[in-house]
Amino acid sequence: MAGTMKDKILLAHGSGGSLSREMIRECFLGPLNNPLLDALEDAAVFNANGRLAFTTDSYVVNPLFFPGGDIGKLSVCGTVNDLSMMGAAPMYLSLSLIIEEGFDIEQIHLIVASIRSTAAEAGVEIVTGDTKVVERRKADRLFINTAGIGRIAHGVKISSRHARIGDKIILSGTIGDHGIAVLGRREGFAFETRIESDCAPLNGLVAQMLKESEEIRSMRDPTRGGLAAVLNEIAEQSKVGMKIEEQSLPVCSAVRTACDFLGMDPLHLANEGKLVAVVSGGDAEKLVSKMRHHKYGRNAAVIGKIVADHPGSVVMKTCIGSHRIIPWPSGELLPRIC
Repeated sequence: MAGTMKDKILLAHGSGGSLSREMIRECFLGPLNNPLLDALEDAAVFNANGRLAFTTDSYVVNPLFFPGGDIGKLSVCGTVNDLSMMGAAPMYLSLSLIIEEGFDIEQIHLIVASIRSTAAEAGVEIVTGDTKVVERRKADRLFINTAGIGRIAHGVKISSRHARIGDKIILSGTIGDHGIAVLGRREGFAFETRIESDCAPLNGLVAQMLKESEEIRSMRDPTRGGLAAVLNEIAEQSKVGMKIEEQSLPVCSAVRTACDFLGMDPLHLANEGKLVAVVSGGDAEKLVSKMRHHKYGRNAAVIGKIVADHPGSVVMKTCIGSHRIIPWPSGELLPRIC
């Protein structure tokens, strides 16, 4: 029945008592069960050899459900992808939720199911977690924090500081899909063509890339700030210049049309299932060819190169042959997109 403790989150669910145990058992342990999580200790204990990568992130997307994904899928993909951009194979994730009193428990079930299926696709396990319940109007329904650990294979050394003059810049697919999908759902825009978020775990694609080339210098996923932000960051940290070609940038026609209508630049829009890689010039084409055989790299393309000119800056050759500087994004184009 509506309004009972069985379908709404109560403050008592965060008290550490019987309702907390009931929520953990019914909402989390069942869908996410594995030996490390089921132990219900204060921390997961496991064996790991070699170099590790560790990351954490928080997710406050609005709306919680959007075309192509939801906050649960987003939280797993974001953490898996951050590990993958360092060349790490993701292993274990934590999951922490801040839930507003009155939140529908049915939506918790839907979000956890999405977390489970995305974690299964990525081959990772949720091994520890936490929940907190706050009073009404003290949070916006639901916030999620995740952390992740991954193992880095011997010889893999990827960093935003490793780009070299003569390297090529690869983009794994179309940009702007996530930002426009979230904005469209939030604002109620009815686009002629359905635009879905690109939210996806990229560790499988990265594993294929690492097998194909030992000359991958840098990788980043262009989330907040979009492609413009990550290119500027790599250029600045490596102290090199970048030159990209507008005609080589993969942008789907529906996103381009939406950007033209809304006055937005796809270069600044968030993505949640794309990566940028800087690789040696000699490996770029074979790597793109390999990426195009993976479902998350079908539209991969070489979009530019590393140059000695204008170190620390990104310049784009436009479709009409002129050149323009691609600056760091300023301000907040799309609030609450991840």
